[in-house]
Amino acid sequence: MVRKASRNVGKSTLAHKSQPYKRTPRPTRTIMTRSQCITSTSFFHGLPPEVFGMILDNLSVPEISVFSMVSKEITKCVVDYISTLVWKNKMIIQGFHHSTRPEQRSTIEHYRNLGLLFKRCTLLLPTKERLNCPVDLFQIPCFKLEQCLAADCIGFSSYGVFLQTLMAGWGELECHRGFNFLCELTNLLQKIEAVTTTKPGVWHQELQIRRFCRQVLLDPWPKQPQCQFWLIQLLKPWPIVSQAHLLFILYGPLQPDGTLGWQDLVERGLPHSALWDLARAILRLFGKLEVKGWTTGSVLAILEELIVIPHPWHVENVARLLVLCGRNLCFTVLANKALNGRHLEISRLIVYIILVRVLCSRVYKVFSTGPERFCFIQQLENIFSEITKEIFEFSVASKLQQFFALSLNVTPLSS
Repeated sequence: MVRKASRNVGKSTLAHKSQPYKRTPRPTRTIMTRSQCITSTSFFHGLPPEVFGMILDNLSVPEISVFSMVSKEITKCVVDYISTLVWKNKMIIQGFHHSTRPEQRSTIEHYRNLGLLFKRCTLLLPTKERLNCPVDLFQIPCFKLEQCLAADCIGFSSYGVFLQTLMAGWGELECHRGFNFLCELTNLLQKIEAVTTTKPGVWHQELQIRRFCRQVLLDPWPKQPQCQFWLIQLLKPWPIVSQAHLLFILYGPLQPDGTLGWQDLVERGLPHSALWDLARAILRLFGKLEVKGWTTGSVLAILEELIVIPHPWHVENVARLLVLCGRNLCFTVLANKALNGRHLEISRLIVYIILVRVLCSRVYKVFSTGPERFCFIQQLENIFSEITKEIFEFSVASKLQQFFALSLNVTPLSS
C-alpha cells in the first residue's frame, strides 16, 4: 500500500511539472479622488433631495459657500439648491433704501457673501458660465441703470461688492470677458456714448453713469492696478474728447445740489477738495501702465482736452489740479507745453502754481485780515519782479561773456 501510494505521488508530481507555467497577473493599483470615494460612501449621497435641502436651509450663506467646496458632488447639489426660486426669494435681498448705517453695511456684507458663494460654486466652470449663473440676480431693479433714482439707494454699491468678490483673482482675459458681459447686459457703452456726445449739463444721465461706473466698477477695487484696468476699459473705446468728457463725468466736482460743476471750473477758482477726486483719477491713469496700448501720451492728451471742457478753465484751477497731481506729472505737462512752444501759457501756469502753493501754506493762513493778505501778495509780486530781472540780467551777462570769449579765442570763465 505504501509503495503504490508513493508511485501515485511521483506521477502526480511529474504531471504537474509537465504543464506550462502560467504567471498570475498582479492586481492593478487604482487612484481614486476624494470626490469619487464620497460618491459611493458619502453620507449625503443616500439622502433624499428634500432632506438635503432642509440641511442647507439651516446654514448661513458663508457656511453654504464653505460646504460647497467639499466635493464636486456637493458643489452640484449646492448649485441646484441655490438655483431654486424658493432660495432666491429668501436670500436675494431687494430692499436697498435703508435709513441707518448698520442696515446698509449689513446688506452690502450680505452681497459680499453671495459673491463668495457663487465664486466657489462656479470655480471649475468657464468664465461665461460663471457669469451666467447669477444672471437672475443682475435683473434686480436697483442694479439697473435709470431704474432707481433714490439718493439713498445702495443697490449699485451692493452690486459692485458682489462683482468684485466674484471676479477677484481673475486674469486679464477673464476680466475682459467680464467687462464685455456687463456691457452687453446693461447697454453701458451705448449709454456712455449718448452722454459724451451731447453738451454737458444733462444731469440726470450724467449722474446715473457716474454712480453706476464708480460704485459698480471702480470704487470696489481699492488697489490701483485693478481700478486702473477698469477705468481704462471705460475710456479706451472713445476718442480723446469723449474720454476727457467721461473722465469729468466720473470724477469731476459736484455742486451742493448734486449736479456736476461744469461752469464752476470756468468761472472761478475752486478749493483743493473739489479737484481731489479728479487728480487721483489722473494719477491712477498716469501710474504704472499695465494695459496694452495705453501710454503717457494718452494721459497728457486727455488732460489737455479736460481743461477746456466745456470752455477753458480758470488758470488757478488748472494750476491747482497740477499741484494735486504731484511733481512728476506737473513737470511732464509743463515740459510738453515747452516743447510745443507754448511759452506764455507755461509762464501763467508757473505763476499760478506758485500762488496756489502760497495760498495753501500755513504762512498765508497766519494773516487774519484781508488787507494783510493783500499786502503779502503785493510783496510776493515785487519779489517776483526783482528775481525775474536778476535772472534776465545774469542771462544777458553770461551770453556776453561767452561772446567775448569766443571772439578772443579764450576759454570762458566757469560760473
